[in-house]
Amino acid sequence: MMLSRLARLLPFVLVLAGCSWVPRPVTEYKIDIQQGNVLTQDMVSQLRPGLTKDQVRFILGTPVLMDMFHANRWDYVYRLQKGSTGEVEMRQFSTYFDASDRLIRVGGDVAALQASDLSADPASKMREIDLGSAPEGAVAPPIEEKGFFGKLMESVGF
Repeated sequence: MMLSRLARLLPFVLVLAGCSWVPRPVTEYKIDIQQGNVLTQDMVSQLRPGLTKDQVRFILGTPVLMDMFHANRWDYVYRLQKGSTGEVEMRQFSTYFDASDRLIRVGGDVAALQASDLSADPASKMREIDLGSAPEGAVAPPIEEKGFFGKLMESVGF
């Protein structure tokens, strides 16, 4: 009686165990997982001192992190995990604004390329760049005025 129960239970146990085991020659496909903001060299090279937060958002996109305790700093984070190797690539880029919400400097491991960077060690990626101040007599980019619908929405209270 006990032997017949075991004989009936054995195929179910084997089928269940077979579902959790994958032979070595068979590998499952794993996708690449990309998260955050992809920043290109063109995007970073468009940044200039004196740009407003809206202009920076237009160039780089919405930041991943806008900390309420550091309102004058935006962080752009990028993470890529390769599915085939499991290798993780991370990048971090920060923009800093002054009290009048104008861009003053940027920092991180994505920066505008300079002639001296061509011979630099590629392993040292993290750095901070001071964009400096606008040249003497230079005018900051104009703040765009609201259009008809913007003024209408503002008068309604939106």
